[in-house]
Amino acid sequence: MDKEPGEKSNHAFPAQFAWGVATSSHQVEGGNLNNQWAAWEQQGRIKSGDAVGLACDWWRHAELDFDLAQQLGVNALRLSVEWSRIEPAEGQWNADALNRYRQMLLALQERGMRPFVTLHHFTNPLWLEAKGGWLAPDAPQLFERYSQRVVSALGDLCTDWTTFNEPNVYVSLGYFLGEFPPGRRGRFMQVARVTRNLLLSHAAAYRKIHELQPDANVGWAQHYAVFKPQRKKFGPDRWLARFVNRRFNHNFADSILDGRAPFPLNKFGDSLPEVKGTCDYVGINYYSRLRAGFNWRSPKTAFFQLTVPPHKPQGDSGIEVPYGEAYPKGLRKAVKSFKAFEKPIYILENGVPDRDDRIRPWVIQSSAQQMQRMLRDGVDLRGYFHWSLTDNFEWNEGWHLRFGLIELDPATQERKARPSAQVYADVIRKSRNGASPSSSRRPLNERAHTPARE
Repeated sequence: MDKEPGEKSNHAFPAQFAWGVATSSHQVEGGNLNNQWAAWEQQGRIKSGDAVGLACDWWRHAELDFDLAQQLGVNALRLSVEWSRIEPAEGQWNADALNRYRQMLLALQERGMRPFVTLHHFTNPLWLEAKGGWLAPDAPQLFERYSQRVVSALGDLCTDWTTFNEPNVYVSLGYFLGEFPPGRRGRFMQVARVTRNLLLSHAAAYRKIHELQPDANVGWAQHYAVFKPQRKKFGPDRWLARFVNRRFNHNFADSILDGRAPFPLNKFGDSLPEVKGTCDYVGINYYSRLRAGFNWRSPKTAFFQLTVPPHKPQGDSGIEVPYGEAYPKGLRKAVKSFKAFEKPIYILENGVPDRDDRIRPWVIQSSAQQMQRMLRDGVDLRGYFHWSLTDNFEWNEGWHLRFGLIELDPATQERKARPSAQVYADVIRKSRNGASPSSSRRPLNERAHTPARE
């Protein structure tokens, strides 16, 4: 007898648990010059000096990577749609772009994979950026209109939607640290105003999607980092770790939970009642643990720094700073932090930059163990998406950081499975049939097909 959705099997993972991989449009599609990240690259702001180029060539050949995902045994795939392709100029819609996304979603369904579609993954159309981006007063209405157009075109092929990917990262790196476009530093009130507009945009999209698709599953992807004080006996570091945790991990989420305005607007009596409760699930992106400490020699970061002790397990370092400590136990802490929502949880991203696959297999296996423990404790955990399927263009780091289960040569578009791809395939298979990871191994292709260059 087939199990009903959500019914647990005789091992820890539910029968309908979503095992997936996650991607984003700008990082994989290639060939698009119409968003602010393309302009950022043209300004010479990518730290590695790399160019996105064809990226992973998904705009022409995504289906070839879907075949690789199918070999892993995943039953879900998270991707984003690119606003700057769909609405290349304000009020002008590109039917060809929406048709291409329809092709992608149909290809996923044909391969037995459930699509999770993200509406905004860091990129703005150039015309929106020219209006001030998310500082523009009409940004929520523009995003609602865009969401309506996408769901009307694709809703028959998808019911799982993520409005925004990591709004806390977008505002922190774009308006406080200056690492992402528009490259502003220390703009505390702009951080608050952008966060407020993102929340209003999220809520407007949430309601519009449900108007069009009553059975939709709508949430957002919250980046969660574990923060510890750099010097645990130093009171200011302990205070700072608590402060950064509150403002980075919970500022956006708290507004959805109870309708409060983001800090510090809430201190001035502002509230957002229309945002309260606008999620059907909580999506968590979790990667690392960081030490927070004051450093009076770092005025550009408001005299605090985030560091990683060198002896802690970590993947490859970024060009200027370490990426973070690989700390799979933090996955439980992240999930527990959103217990008050009483909503299903999806791990929408989890991974490590690791070109040589030194610790990625351990991260995958350890994360699976943490999820088993959570499920046995009664946590309503519905899915896990590894970041990422293939190496992709990692924003300011370019091709320097490699997150892929599949190694990619961007010059030739050749793919080669890393050992961790087999590890993830084994974890998925074990979750379904109870066999040990070493039994009934189905080897992945050593080298994947390289699409013909046009």
